[in-house]
Parts: sequence; C-alpha cells; structure tokens
Amino acid sequence: MDFIPSATVLATFSLGAFVLVMTPGPDMTLFLSRTLSGGRRLGFAAMLGAVTGLLVHALLAAFGLSALLAASSTAFGALKIVGVTYLIWLAWGALRHGSALSLNAGAAKEDWFATYLTGVGINLTNPKVVIFFLTFLPQFVEAGDPHASGKLLFLGLYFLVIGIPLCSALIIIASRFVAAMRANPKMMRVFDYGFAALMGAFATKLLVMQGK
Repeated sequence: MDFIPSATVLATFSLGAFVLVMTPGPDMTLFLSRTLSGGRRLGFAAMLGAVTGLLVHALLAAFGLSALLAASSTAFGALKIVGVTYLIWLAWGALRHGSALSLNAGAAKEDWFATYLTGVGINLTNPKVVIFFLTFLPQFVEAGDPHASGKLLFLGLYFLVIGIPLCSALIIIASRFVAAMRANPKMMRVFDYGFAALMGAFATKLLVMQGK
C-alpha cells in the first residue's frame, strides 16, 4: 500500500512518537491528576478527551500539509525549514526548563463527560500541539512524494496508535509512576535529555536534507 511509509521511516517515527508521548506535558498532567483524584475511570476520560483533540490536530495537519504540498513544493520545503527552528527551541526548552508534570491529587472531582471535555479543551487550545504536528509530520515525507497525502494521514493516526496504549498503561500504574517520578527526579531528566536529543537529531536531519 503506497500510503504506508517504509520500515525505516516507521521505525524512526515510532521512536520519536514514543519519546514524545512519554515526555510529560499538559495532557499527561491532566489524566494522571484525574486518575489520582477520581480513579482510573476519570483518568481514561481525560485521556480520551486528549486523544479526540489529537485526532482533530492530526487530520487538520495531514490535509493542510497535503494542500500546501499540492500548491507549492517550495512552500512545503520552507515549512520544514521553519520546523528546524521550532525543533531546536523544543530541545533547548527541555534542557533548560525540564518536564511540565505538576500533579495535584486533591483536585476537584468532575463527572466523566466533564472530564472528557476538559481533555478535549486542553488539547485543542494548546498551540504547541498544532505547531508540533505541522513541524514533526513533514520530517517523514518528501516534498515530491506523490503519496504524501496518504502518508501524512497514516502517520498522524499511527501516532495515536502508539500513544493510546502507552497512556493507558500510565493510567493503570499512575500512583506507582508518580511515586517513582517524585522519588527520583533524575528519571524525569532522562526523558528531558532524550527528548532534547531527539528534537536535535530531527533538526539536523532536516538541515542535511535541505542542503542536498
């Protein structure tokens, strides 16, 4: 099937997706907090809300990038160059500020649907998610690829396939995971350094590709 990227691209994307999912941010903070305060039921509600938001972002990014590629391969290449700056900024932020995981187990409880909507809202209103999809997905598609549209959509959905089981596992072991993070902050820094290294590698790869 032409819309499925090569095994090498999938392996690289899978590694990147894993690190990105496991690096704490607003979404992880929300569903872990809701799990600690209201149990796994609310944790999964928050996660499903975030997944809904990510699905919207993935679809918009895939079709938007496809339209841009169809209109101008030069503009698509320019977007990749903009992506270099953003990826380097993300790497620097991870090293300087660290992960954003601030949990409050005593947060006010919500019902299932309200928690779900909170997850959707936090994800959809996070501009970093939009920029991320616009700069991360293009790394894995060539400007002249006639099947770019299908590949962008596939990768956007594949990101969710990787993220859902990982986040579900975190919810199931939430109390242990949080306790481990609090007992050993160095573990969190491992993710920070891994995230920074990954973003730096993608930025370097992009510069080399553009220089050819």
